[in-house]
Amino acid sequence: MAAKQHVVVVGSGIVGASIAWHLARDGAAVTVIAEDVGGVATRHSFAWINASWGNPQFYFHFRRRSMAEWKRLAHEIPGLPLSWCGGICWDLPPDRLEAFAVEHASWGYGVEWLDRAAITAREPYLRQLPDSALLVAEEGAVEPVAAARLLLADAEARGAKFVNAAVDGFIRSGERISGVVSSAGIVEADHVVLATGAGSVPLAASVGVTLPLEAPPGLIVHSRPFEKRLNGLVMATSLHMRQTTDSRIIAGSDFGGPEAGTDQYATAVALFAKVKESLTESGQLSMEFFTVGYRPTPKDGLPIIGNCGQNGLYIAVMHSGVTLAPLVGLLASKEILSGDADPSLASFRLGRFR
Repeated sequence: MAAKQHVVVVGSGIVGASIAWHLARDGAAVTVIAEDVGGVATRHSFAWINASWGNPQFYFHFRRRSMAEWKRLAHEIPGLPLSWCGGICWDLPPDRLEAFAVEHASWGYGVEWLDRAAITAREPYLRQLPDSALLVAEEGAVEPVAAARLLLADAEARGAKFVNAAVDGFIRSGERISGVVSSAGIVEADHVVLATGAGSVPLAASVGVTLPLEAPPGLIVHSRPFEKRLNGLVMATSLHMRQTTDSRIIAGSDFGGPEAGTDQYATAVALFAKVKESLTESGQLSMEFFTVGYRPTPKDGLPIIGNCGQNGLYIAVMHSGVTLAPLVGLLASKEILSGDADPSLASFRLGRFR
C-alpha cells in the first residue's frame, strides 16, 4: 500500500479549514499549522454567501457552484451554522439595480422584485423602506469561525493534526518546497498549502513568489444579543445587516472600513447609530464590540488558486473566502492529491499577472 501523501496546510480560516477537511476526507495525512483556529479575515467577515453583482459571468457561475457545495458540506458536517435566509437589497442606484436584476436573472439567479408591502411582510422591523427592492432567496450566511472549528474538528477525527504555531518560512529538497519552519519546529511534507489571507504575501515572498494582493479594511459592528429583528440579509443603502445565530445584529457599511489614522471607535459608533435608526423598537439595542478586518483581495478581484511556480507549494488566497471555501477545498484537494485540475481553475492561476 502506498504511503499517504502528507500535506501541510498553513492557515486555519474558512478556506484553510475547508482544504484541510477535504484533504483528510480524500485520504491525505494532514497537518494544519496556525496560531489560532479561525484565522484573521474569517473572524472579521460579514459572512454573506452569494454570487452577486460586480462579477464576470464565469466567476458568477463559480461562486454559485460553491453555494451548492455549501449545501453538500452541510449534509456531511452535522450542525454547520448555515442559514439560507435569503436577502433583500436596494444598495445600488435604481438603474444599476435594474441592470443587475436583468443580467443575473438571465444567468439563472433567482431574483425577484418586492414592493414596499412585500418588504414589510418579510422584514417587519425595518424603517425607512424603499419603494421596491430585490429579493435573492437563495443567498445565505454562515457563522464562519464556528464553521471553521467544525471542519477542523472533523478533519482531526479523520486523522488530521493541528499544530498551534506560527510559520516563519519553508524548507526545500532540491527544487521542491518540502515543508515549513514553524515556531514549533520543522514540519516536512509532500505538499504545502498557503491559505493565510494577507499573511500569505510575506511567506510567499520568502521563496520568490509575488502575490499581487491588496488588503482593504472592513468594519463590522456587533450588537449584544437581542430579540429577533431581522429574518434575512438586508443590503440597504450604505448599510448591510444580518442577525447571527447567537442573536447579534452585525452590520457593515458597503463593506468599507476606517482607513489607518482615523478614529475607528467613532466610526463604529456612527455606523451602529445607523443600525438603530434603520430598525423599529431598537431602543435597548446596544453595540458590544466592533472589528476591523483586512480582506485579502487580489488586484483583479479574482481568487489566486493553484501552484505558484514553486514545486510543492499551493496557494489559495481570495476575497469572498466564505462563499468560495467549500468549492475551493474540494477542487484543491483533488488537484493536490491527483494532479487532476478542474477546468474552472484556469482563470484563477497566479500566472495571469505575469
